[in-house]
Amino acid sequence: MTDPVPFLRLTGIGKRFGGVQALQNIDWDVRPGEVHCLVGENGCGKSTLIKTVAGVHPPTVGTIEIDGRPVLPLTPSRARALGIQVIFQDLSLFPNLTVAENVAIEGHLGHPERPVSYARLRGLAAAPLRPPDFTLDPEATVADLSVSERQIVAICRGLAAEARLIFMDEPTASLTRAEVNRLLAIVARLKADGIAVVFVSHRLDEVVEIAERVTVMRDGQKVGTWPVAAVDQRRIGNLMTGLDIEHAVVARDMSAAAPLLEVRSLGREGEYADVSFTLRRGEVLGITGLLGAGRTELALSLFGMARPERGTIALEGKLLDLRSNRDAVDAGIAYVSEDRLGLGVILKQSIADNIILAELQNLRGPLGLIPNGRRKALAAEWVKRLAIKISGLDKPVGTLSGGNQQRVVLAKWLAARPKVLILDSPTVGVDIKNKKGIYDVVAELANAGVGIIVISDEVLEIFATCDRVLHMRGGRILEETVPGILSEHQLEERIYA
Repeated sequence: MTDPVPFLRLTGIGKRFGGVQALQNIDWDVRPGEVHCLVGENGCGKSTLIKTVAGVHPPTVGTIEIDGRPVLPLTPSRARALGIQVIFQDLSLFPNLTVAENVAIEGHLGHPERPVSYARLRGLAAAPLRPPDFTLDPEATVADLSVSERQIVAICRGLAAEARLIFMDEPTASLTRAEVNRLLAIVARLKADGIAVVFVSHRLDEVVEIAERVTVMRDGQKVGTWPVAAVDQRRIGNLMTGLDIEHAVVARDMSAAAPLLEVRSLGREGEYADVSFTLRRGEVLGITGLLGAGRTELALSLFGMARPERGTIALEGKLLDLRSNRDAVDAGIAYVSEDRLGLGVILKQSIADNIILAELQNLRGPLGLIPNGRRKALAAEWVKRLAIKISGLDKPVGTLSGGNQQRVVLAKWLAARPKVLILDSPTVGVDIKNKKGIYDVVAELANAGVGIIVISDEVLEIFATCDRVLHMRGGRILEETVPGILSEHQLEERIYA
């Protein structure tokens, strides 16, 4: 049997920005109805390649064909008309509009001003929102939806625009495993309808699970394309980085260490109940579970953002009354949110200003001003200690890669020298090599005596960082286990049972 004619074919694509060669000699194709994964480290050229196909960045050299016909020059509107849709990580939705309005927005672009026909709008949105695949309320406001539901809205928007190829850029970065399973089922439906999907992900288990072929990029070049059956996670990681990265079980017996944080019978109506555990000095404690398990809600209470209604929290034997995050910071508790872009950093502010945010009060001089020398010295110290790759302390955080942004968030809290550090999904959207770097930072902090809580639904991440694991379900701690005594597969089975 001969291979089907590709829907998309790139030949000799190169892209240069000034003196920087972002893409070089890319030959690549995507077949109709194919699920094709595009992987590589941050900065390898994946996003530039996607934007080139989407008409945002015209290639410097090379050709692009759709259904065997040359289509250059491409513009974003022409690319969409040819059936190419891109769902970026931020989804690019209008939070104040309804589901139907967001889904049907494409039908109103490029037309002369005219009154909006809501009947026509609902008609455009009805087909992609049809049950049983999608059951969202068309009149619901997008701002009120969960991250996974917004992801569905973005997919339906592409379907309403008659997409034939959908690029999904890190679609599962902020999703739990249960939500990921739902998304993968939707991708399978798109494939059955003959729609090609290019899936960009740093979660290599998903790549192996969903793809038919996988293309690996490194340093702006295509390393190669393989049937997914011919490569495993370890091989893909090696092709991406050129390194052989192992994630060994690191669990230590910390039972002899002094208690640091003691939580007893903590509860908050509708979120979690009867939560008790002890975090010891220098210990890394994992908390895992499905969506709705109460993990993040518990973390927010430990950080003073959602006051518990019952139970106690004690740090170094002293009872705490956490009425705000300021109280938590003053007590020595830091929290790195999974929403790095929304809550972790201020993207338009400088790297230095982001790093010193939690230490502003302690940096002030006699007149209440912050000396620039002290500001830069503190920021430079943590940039060096965490090996953050920057071109200058005064550059905006938004210019950094995802992995380096995550390190800036860590630097912000580590500059405050916390006793307890809570990491909620610490490697969301971070590539494999930078994940290993963050794991190394966690180990270094634990060895220095910091008590660390890692909240994650990635079992591999739990096993690569934690000494003990608490499994939460329905707002309660279901069990405690130790990585290594229980295998990754056994823990996954219990989580998804």
